[in-house]
Amino acid sequence: MRPFLFLAFATLATAQNRPGINYDEAKVGNHPLPPLLIAKDGSKVETSEQWTSKRHPEILQLFRDHVFGHTPAMPDDVKMEVTGTNTDALGGLATRKFVHISLAKHPQWAGMDVMIYIPNGLAKPAPVFCGLSFGGNHAVSKETDIPLSTRWMRESKEKNIVDHRATEATRGTESSRWPLEMIVKAGFAVATAYYGDIEPDHAEGWKDGLRAALSLDGPNTAWKANDWGAIGAWSWGISRILDYCETDKAIDAKHAAVIGHSRLGKTSLWAGAQDERFGLVISNNSGEGGAALSRRDYGETTKVITKAFPHWFCATYANYADAPNANPIDQHMLIALMAPRAAYIASAQEDNWADQKGEFLSGLHASDVYALFGKTGVGVKDWPAVNTPVGDSIGYHMRTGKHDVTDYDWEQYLKFAARHFGR
Repeated sequence: MRPFLFLAFATLATAQNRPGINYDEAKVGNHPLPPLLIAKDGSKVETSEQWTSKRHPEILQLFRDHVFGHTPAMPDDVKMEVTGTNTDALGGLATRKFVHISLAKHPQWAGMDVMIYIPNGLAKPAPVFCGLSFGGNHAVSKETDIPLSTRWMRESKEKNIVDHRATEATRGTESSRWPLEMIVKAGFAVATAYYGDIEPDHAEGWKDGLRAALSLDGPNTAWKANDWGAIGAWSWGISRILDYCETDKAIDAKHAAVIGHSRLGKTSLWAGAQDERFGLVISNNSGEGGAALSRRDYGETTKVITKAFPHWFCATYANYADAPNANPIDQHMLIALMAPRAAYIASAQEDNWADQKGEFLSGLHASDVYALFGKTGVGVKDWPAVNTPVGDSIGYHMRTGKHDVTDYDWEQYLKFAARHFGR
């Protein structure tokens, strides 16, 4: 396999109208990808043991130094409190729980409210999907008794968010991305929380979120170049959701998947890279800074994303805005960090901004690491046709449609999880 080759394919969807953005496969970057299986000292990585003990830690450190920043040591004051239980949720299909997770010694962080649906009637504990939502628990579910979030939210006429706050009209607006009945009927639990509970998603949001609470200087913190960004904080929150799941006897936390869409797809990848308790890591349309190769210069770029959302990453990442090829890592290395655990990458035909082919190529090149463990990655060399899922330990599909999470996506994730979790 030659990881520096980016073969030209015709773009499958109409290019988005963004000046200066490349959507021409004939003009993609052809810089060599950083080698996966050459260690820092120049030695070849030829066994799974060498990967696990030597190369994996090196690459994880590179992502901490150059992209996402360093997550602080786990605080010793995490508090988890079940605040509500309904054993007749979703018309009797599930038991719904609310869990408030906070830090006892850091009351300046308001904590996060986790919502969990667990299938009723199972003979054994349910495997679980963990992830964050964009709209809050009340937007994920159509059930009308779910408390309305009072936290800061991005303004949205479409989702009826007014003055950066949710309204009654926002209920259920994200339910199409979280088909709860489909998930629980398939025998899986789902645990989610609003990402803004952890840190509000704007440049100054950290001052009211987890990062300030854990910093000695609070909202007056002067962040160092490789200190963690919002994605680091959000991924920290997902791991705390899994912490609770490990305490719930109705949940099989040893079979846990982390899932995210768009910027939260980047988050799920970083959570999965750092927390090996997740046996399946799912990236849905994660694009630049997620599953898509940065060196391709197709769709969103490092320059665009670090200018628009500098708070997501560590400050060092912006150094590669004009020279992504100078970055010592690329995103195939992020996917490889999941090995030998299962991973799934999904694209959408109309989502050129996220570089669908670049997402596939990350999975393709990461497959070399899975081979060290005797596993097959995506299992094909050519970018598959639309609505044609492929892959063994690394799943991939590109479905028809736009940047979103659909029932089609979830159908593939549930099948993939059932196979890998022995369900």
